[in-house]
Amino acid sequence: MRAVVIEKYGVVPEVREVPEPSVADGSVVLKVEATGLCRSDWHGWMGHDSDIVLPHVPGHELAGTVAAIGAGVEGWQVGDRVTTPFICACGSCDECASGNQQVCPNQLQPGFNYWGSFAEYVAIPYAQVNLVRLPDELDFGTAAGLGCRFATSYRAVRQVGKVEAGETVVVYGCGGVGLSAVMIAAAAGARVIAVDTNPAALQLAVQYGAAETLSTTVGADLGAHVTFDALGSNDLVQQALRVLRPRGRHVQIGLLPSGVQLDVSRLIGQELQWLGSHGMPAHAYPEMLTQVAQGNLNPAALITRTITLAETPEALAALTNGTPAGVTIITP
Repeated sequence: MRAVVIEKYGVVPEVREVPEPSVADGSVVLKVEATGLCRSDWHGWMGHDSDIVLPHVPGHELAGTVAAIGAGVEGWQVGDRVTTPFICACGSCDECASGNQQVCPNQLQPGFNYWGSFAEYVAIPYAQVNLVRLPDELDFGTAAGLGCRFATSYRAVRQVGKVEAGETVVVYGCGGVGLSAVMIAAAAGARVIAVDTNPAALQLAVQYGAAETLSTTVGADLGAHVTFDALGSNDLVQQALRVLRPRGRHVQIGLLPSGVQLDVSRLIGQELQWLGSHGMPAHAYPEMLTQVAQGNLNPAALITRTITLAETPEALAALTNGTPAGVTIITP
């Protein structure tokens, strides 16, 4: 099969022929119909993830059709249309038993722990607890974003941040995760302020429900109930904490490979909450898919670019210069 292969960190990868993944007990192999280009893939390419072993195939948000089924996987057939959380949980540990597969200690992530979906085929471990059946009317490009960015934002906004109607929400970073958060928070009835230095991203944020856009909130007194860092920046974290009202909630979605400095005295004195949010388990997808089916959420509108596998290496490297507005989908 053809795949994007990273040989050295920070060096533009190449598309070449590699062996197809084999199907193991408890797993399935999917024919990749669409996969998203995400900033997390860039972090992996830059060497920020210790789980990656070179040579490596990135890609972790995907949708496709079942191509092969391993022993022990029941209820699925070749040809079924599916997506999966980027966190493939084991289904048998204490966290999984409690419904919190997104923090499973035995999790495997395509594109990080093993070869991912920037390829024609990808393996999905623990398939019984991680496959999500797609409605026939949901196209593969839209469904691919549900595996990471949109689902991650949905859980961050609705289940972790617990955004309510009438609250003021500030979203920092309007890439795919941030724009998803804008759309989901606005649909929940919040007043959303979107923050980004990219004018094109801010224009999209308005289309998706932002009431106001800003290039920075330095010195601003926004009295936010909830803030989200959807990029991963020490500077943005400081801004986010400063604009919170007392007892406000900050939700960290973006990765912080260089660490972060916190004003702990402010956290204590203002009784602020710092909350982490990491993906969404497969069993929580039906609620989100219902919102999409009812027209309350429109993740398809987030897609602004579709590229081929051959165009992917340069597109991945270009993320060094910033995230393009909207969501980029790859069609292998």
